[in-house]
Amino acid sequence: MSFSTKECAWAQVSMKLLGANIIGLRSFEFKENLEKELIYAAGKKAIDITMGNESASGTLTLLKFEFDKITDAAQAAGYKNILHVPHPAILLTVAFKLNPQTPIRIIEAPMGIAITDQTLAMAQNAKMMEVPLPWIAQELTLRAGTL
Repeated sequence: MSFSTKECAWAQVSMKLLGANIIGLRSFEFKENLEKELIYAAGKKAIDITMGNESASGTLTLLKFEFDKITDAAQAAGYKNILHVPHPAILLTVAFKLNPQTPIRIIEAPMGIAITDQTLAMAQNAKMMEVPLPWIAQELTLRAGTL
């Protein structure tokens, strides 16, 4: 499953991270990967394709005030910052609809996500600070339903 914000009506998106509703969400990306490799034997053409490890990753882009909120939550729990919070403690759920008439679709990382790095940067004439948070997860699920 690969999902990006181009596939839904942005006005219909809602996100929960660490149990809090995130309204300063600027973008998100979810990606699943399944390793595949060609198998060669006699001759110069592959005779099969084998599959290997699965992985899930993505990026959340938050406005700075939301980043500050989750940083404060991490520090209140005794961690240096969001990078040090163990993945089972960072539950991520995003609900979206194509339009008001379609059913809600939910993407979640049921075993949590691990934030892999944090970068704070801003350019001249920027109207806001956006903070990208790349993450990895053991598993992603996509389902219909309600929050």
